[in-house]
Amino acid sequence: MHIKFVEISNFRKLQSVRIELTEETTLFVGANNSGKTSAMEALRLFLVVKRFSINDFTLAHWATINSIGNAWQAFATAEEVETAASSTEWESILPTLDLWFHVEKNEIHHVSRLLPTLDWRDGLLGVRLRYEPSDVGKMAADYLGCHLEAQSTKTQAKEAEGDEIGEVKLWPQSLLEYLDRRLHNRFAIRTYALDPAMCVAPENGIAKPQLLPMSSEAIEDNPLDRLVRVNEINAQRGLGQGARNAESGHPRRVTDQVRHYWDHHLDPSDRPMPSDLVAMRAIEKAQELFDKTLNTTFADTLAEVGDFGYPGQTDPEIKISARISATDTLNHDAAVQYEVAAVTSEGETTTVLRLPEHYNGLGYQNLILMFFRLVSFRDSWMRKGKMGRSGTVTDADVVAPLHLVLIEEPEAHLHAQVQQVFIRKAYKTLRKHEQLGDNKVLRTQLVVSTHSSHVAHEAKFSWLRYFRRLPASKIGAVPTSTVINLSDVFGPVKETERFDTRYLRSTHCDLFFADAVILVEGPAEKILVPHFIRSHFDYLTQCYLSLLEIGGSHAHRLRPLIEKMGLLTLVVTDLDSENDADGHEQPARGKGLKTGNTTLKEWLPALAAVDDLFKASEESKTKIHDQIFSVRVAYQCPVNITLDETQVEVLPSTFEDALAFANLASFAEMDKATGLMEKFRKAIVENKSGAALSKALYDHLHSNAKKAEFALDLLEIKDPETLIVPSYLGEGLGWLQSQLRRKHIEILPPPIDGDDNSKKDSV
Repeated sequence: MHIKFVEISNFRKLQSVRIELTEETTLFVGANNSGKTSAMEALRLFLVVKRFSINDFTLAHWATINSIGNAWQAFATAEEVETAASSTEWESILPTLDLWFHVEKNEIHHVSRLLPTLDWRDGLLGVRLRYEPSDVGKMAADYLGCHLEAQSTKTQAKEAEGDEIGEVKLWPQSLLEYLDRRLHNRFAIRTYALDPAMCVAPENGIAKPQLLPMSSEAIEDNPLDRLVRVNEINAQRGLGQGARNAESGHPRRVTDQVRHYWDHHLDPSDRPMPSDLVAMRAIEKAQELFDKTLNTTFADTLAEVGDFGYPGQTDPEIKISARISATDTLNHDAAVQYEVAAVTSEGETTTVLRLPEHYNGLGYQNLILMFFRLVSFRDSWMRKGKMGRSGTVTDADVVAPLHLVLIEEPEAHLHAQVQQVFIRKAYKTLRKHEQLGDNKVLRTQLVVSTHSSHVAHEAKFSWLRYFRRLPASKIGAVPTSTVINLSDVFGPVKETERFDTRYLRSTHCDLFFADAVILVEGPAEKILVPHFIRSHFDYLTQCYLSLLEIGGSHAHRLRPLIEKMGLLTLVVTDLDSENDADGHEQPARGKGLKTGNTTLKEWLPALAAVDDLFKASEESKTKIHDQIFSVRVAYQCPVNITLDETQVEVLPSTFEDALAFANLASFAEMDKATGLMEKFRKAIVENKSGAALSKALYDHLHSNAKKAEFALDLLEIKDPETLIVPSYLGEGLGWLQSQLRRKHIEILPPPIDGDDNSKKDSV
């Protein structure tokens, strides 16, 4: 049995999403503010903490909540509104978590309370957790009573003080403000069984959770208590300088975690086993010896007490006694130490030096701490050691068939060097138990959210769930998110994994967290484009851009990924003109040349003839998919330059000669140049016609030119701020900047009665 997918509705940015989980590890990735934290918090609040706030309701529904309150205010008495209030008007706006399990035939006994029909045998089985009013009638009556009381108070104050009292906002100004204070008293999580036959696939990335029949009744108690054990490590509150997490009770230092693990699993004094008796006897002997030493040491001091007349003939004597327990031996800051290797005079290595825990590097401290947390989660689930010898059996003592572990942004605690180690080993650690391993009866599912390319680098593509921000669908709406399964983005799973292993994991994984991606042709662009952005496109420096050197002519290989992610993309590529006979040829008009660049032929602008590419419009170079997702291609086109005070047209073929044509005067003055730079300088000085200069630069570029060396030499000789950006590249970067400006303007909802400002001002 395992969780196949979850559907989250009306929770923060997640208005209606489906998230498919793998049977082992699932990784949530996406740009900032894309909904990853919302998803983790939904799982956490429904399954662990179970304490919501009004801010967890999707912002788009706040106006609806207040309209319900306004309708209640129209009633004259609490009794009337209590009778009239209906839960139906709440159903479409309530935070909801649907868990869909895959259950085998031999596991039905675990889910007997969730069966939709008596003839259900195996397969998909769903349960809904919904945060809803405990009693909508009583809530309506209480709200109206509070509202009428506030109005009465204001009326009485005005009668007593007149207009001098002014306008005072009294709580509650709106139903939203009422719930800000009393949500916990008026709402609760209730559980409902779902019908697998009514489960449908999402449409355009939007989940379609089934409607509950009017006759649906909540399941008593919580059927998940014996079905799923949930543990979590929270990014904001899981680790830190303090000794203990106040919210979850988990220790924050390795020493405290070791002591916590000892107390729960290993302490020999707690329900001792035969193997513990040797240790217990050793502790008793140590205590007897210490007691004897203490009384001998204090003998003279206690004798002096007799000078004050104590003890008398009937008074008990004073004895000093120590209490030694196994737990006490770990109850100090240096209980965990790190051995430091030392070299003897003979050259041999020995570990004779020890330092307390806090002298080790913080990243490794946190790695060890998180390891202990995972081990503690696993062994608590499996009732290891003393936990398995409890005399009374509760729901917490039953080994649930499924263990769900949630880890939010492990990079918040771990240095880059150890993030990859952690994600590689985390699941294996959770399964390292004699009853687990490959056992399919007891399953573990690990869910990790991350914003780290180091973590994503170690993940298989099948693990990735990409959170994409969606634009507001209309004026007055708010942006939401959708979740995309990337496991089959390049075709069947095996083909996707092959491409991932051969290319993406060997270069960059940061495109999963970027606002936009720039795909460039070669190393020279990779080196110089960031300088052009810093010098000429200030707004782009405020955005999270992924610059990927894939070879622009091969950019089309990433097309399925880019289109599935909906990631704003600029493809910077080369013209790659060629003839039918000999292959590569210098660009020229009217010679019937074609491009050898697959990106230009098959993606954008989907043209093969060089003459057609020269005439391509701005619209044909751009593919608009939706309001915030477009792809544009930038390649070399004819430009005019001035030679001997005469304007001539030249046809660049690569980034390097386009850069030279844009900066002729600067290149001609580079007397310290070497390699390709020096060849370019001489060509510019010696050739006075456009055709001759173009051919000279083309020949140099196609004679084993070292383009990365060219870019580095240019940076050493010339301040990049003084360089003019080639026109085709400048147009592309300008387009990207304008698109990101539009993308980052989020349409906020119109003001609603009783918004946050009224909350702050009312009393």
